[in-house]
This record gives sequence, structure tokens and C-alpha cells, in this order.
Amino acid sequence: MAEAHARGGFASVVFDCDSTLAAIEGIEELATGHADEVRALTRAAMEGSIPLEEVYGRRLELIRPTRERVEALGREYVDALVEDARETVAALLWLDKEVRVLSGGLRPPVEAVARELGITAGAVAAVGIRFGADGAYLDFERDSPLARSGGKPRVLREWKLPRPALLVGDGATDLEARPAVDAFAAYMGVEFRPAVAAGADVVLRGRSLAPVLALAAGAADRARLAASPWDALLRRGDALLTEEASSRPFHPR
Repeated sequence: MAEAHARGGFASVVFDCDSTLAAIEGIEELATGHADEVRALTRAAMEGSIPLEEVYGRRLELIRPTRERVEALGREYVDALVEDARETVAALLWLDKEVRVLSGGLRPPVEAVARELGITAGAVAAVGIRFGADGAYLDFERDSPLARSGGKPRVLREWKLPRPALLVGDGATDLEARPAVDAFAAYMGVEFRPAVAAGADVVLRGRSLAPVLALAAGAADRARLAASPWDALLRRGDALLTEEASSRPFHPR
């Protein structure tokens, strides 16, 4: 971890949304009458035992969410933001880091999270959804790379982010994107996924996202933060990284 700081931290930080920025899985919140089946499909996809493309359309066909329900999900995401999400993103943006959201979730509610955190819609990649004039579900963005395995690394490469870049997420699709960034932090504060944790550069077990600021901040950033409203957040992040017995030494590959 000290090596990362000595090199200047990270120029870009990319967050997953579900179970990372927000402590819920959006598709499960939409499921209602099909909750058990959708939950099982989601878990299998996030753990990597079933390719995402095999479950994405199946889940939405089961649920057929209305426009009104999808809009409400955006509010639920915001209400379920994880501890220190707002502060951590605010500090990263204040440091002029490139901050983006990369999600296999539906675009309208993911954008609601981004707006709440001060991230522009142009810095969000998620899956579009179509409704009829009456608000009924029609279809999803079937050609979206994020509705299938291999999509996240593709989007990351297309973004051509300032380097070095850090990805923060909880699922198999995030781990799959590890080759497209310089480091992957597995955020396990909502759901612990052993296979994802095993392949990460660092594992974050606690609920707080403050350790992300500690990982991203280089020496010059730390000097700036010391005289900022986010000094305590940085110190908290450092302390949490030190305390987490599950975190391996940070050695970007």
C-alpha cells in the first residue's frame, strides 16, 4: 500500500453500484413475486458460476418492471448508500480524480446514485431499459456490453482512463475486469464473495468506503487533504485498512 502512495496513488477510481456504492442489489429489489428465483440467478452470476448473459434477460422477463418502479429504485439506491460513500466520492472529486460508475444495473437508477454523489451522467456506464407509452416494460438494451460477461473490461478499455486506475466492486464481473485497470479492490462490506476476494489486490471487509480514499490518495493528495474537510475521512480510511485482518498486502500486479 505504501508503494501505491509513493507512486502518487490513483488518477482514476471506478465504482460498481450494487452492493458497492449502495447496499442493495437493484434487480432483487425489483423482483417482488419472483424474489427467490431472481436472487438465486443474481448470486450465481455474481459468484461467476453462470455467465451474466444467461441470466440478465431471464430476470427482467420475470419481473417486467414498470417505469414508475424503476424510478422508485433510484430513490431506494440513494437511501441505501453505504457508509462514507458521499464523503469519499466528494473527496476524490475535490482531488480532481477521475471518478466513474460502471454497473451491470439499469441505467436510470444507477444515474440517480451518480447524481446524488456529484458524478455526471457522462461518467456512468450501465444498461438501458425501454418502456411503452403507458410505462410498461418493453425490453432492455440487449447490445449493451454490460449485460454480458466480458463487458466491464471492454468498457474500461474504451474509456481510456487516466492511469493508474483503481476499480472497486463486489462481483465476478468486477474481478473479470481486473486486467483493464491497475488494481482491483474487492468491497465485501455488503456481501462477502470468497472467489472475488481471492482474486483482488486488496479486500475491504468493513462497511465504510473511506479506505478507497486512503488507497487512491498519493503523497501530494495527502498533503492537500490534511488541510481539508476530508482529513478525518482519510485518517479513518488508513485506520480501517490497517485494522482489516482480511486485507492482503497491497501489491498491484
